[in-house]
Amino acid sequence: MTFFQGLPSHDIAQETGLERKRVMRALLMVRRVMTSDIPAVFSGTVEIDETYLGGQWKNKRRSQKIGLAKRGRGTQKTPVFGVLCRKGKVWAEIVPDVEAKTLIPLIKQRVKPGSTVCSDTWKSYTGIAAKGYVHRLVEHGKGEYSDKKGNHINGLEGFWGYLKRRLAAKGGIRKERLPLYLAEYVWRYNHRNMSVNEKTDKMLLLLKSMLLSKNLVA
Repeated sequence: MTFFQGLPSHDIAQETGLERKRVMRALLMVRRVMTSDIPAVFSGTVEIDETYLGGQWKNKRRSQKIGLAKRGRGTQKTPVFGVLCRKGKVWAEIVPDVEAKTLIPLIKQRVKPGSTVCSDTWKSYTGIAAKGYVHRLVEHGKGEYSDKKGNHINGLEGFWGYLKRRLAAKGGIRKERLPLYLAEYVWRYNHRNMSVNEKTDKMLLLLKSMLLSKNLVA
């Protein structure tokens, strides 16, 4: 599938001889399927972090950009929360805010109790240990990106960088479509070790399953 070779829609249309509108509809269906193909609950050592998408402000926090901007408040940028399992997969979702009332339930939903959770010192992560996790902190405000004991969030920050580069290459995405593109790049990252043919086969199975489900409902 040319989509998994990284070709934009107009190139896919030219290569396949299809109208671009048909290609766009097909890609929309593929991205919708990707939103449902999410990893199982994470366990072991995981990293949690948030970022903002949109605008030119590339990093996140006032604590990391002291004196330059507030952390997301009063901005049009979109907050995203993510969880990454070491040497494994990532999960990410657009969230309404980065407060504890929003993030803690997501952590409980996506991470198995007893797991080691690595985070920075954002206040919303206070109390994670009381929820049944081993909580390890990295103090970015002090210029610390690893405590030299294997506790860091470098893997998830690497994914954020990958995500933002891919989105920037699109040259602008409508806000209402952002969840679909987020799902696409989460899926691509999680299947990065597959060949193009393997990704295509997996996607065809997912599409077939989706169509069968729709037919059963109808």
